[in-house]
Amino acid sequence: MLTTLLEILHISACVFLMLVVLLQQGKGGGMGAAFGGGATQQVFGGRGAGNLLTRATAVCATIFMLTSVSLAYVASAGDRDLKAHILEEQRKGKGNEGTRVKATKPKPPATPAEGAPAAPTAPTDTPTPTPTPAPPAPSTQP
Repeated sequence: MLTTLLEILHISACVFLMLVVLLQQGKGGGMGAAFGGGATQQVFGGRGAGNLLTRATAVCATIFMLTSVSLAYVASAGDRDLKAHILEEQRKGKGNEGTRVKATKPKPPATPAEGAPAAPTAPTDTPTPTPTPAPPAPSTQP
């Protein structure tokens, strides 16, 4: 409910801020001149719409910033809840689901008891390595 209200307020502040900025008359006339040209100066007085639109821009920018920070805080509340839940599970000892477990080395086979026949070993297909000859020594002749 609060998030929806903040989003609606944020979007309307964005739209209104865009309109207010576009209506301001800059050095080249801007969009304010397109909506009546010199007539805007007659409607808002001799100084034009500068004072009113400047205040409206400041108010809109403030609302925009406040809603942005509020929406970021509300969105991060889910992260804080998740982190608290994970910490609570780890304290209880149930937090081993995502951790790696070291692989254990297999135990060597037990030696047969005295008097028991030894199990025959299967021949291996890997040949025994032969030593390679050493490379010749470098000659020191000039």
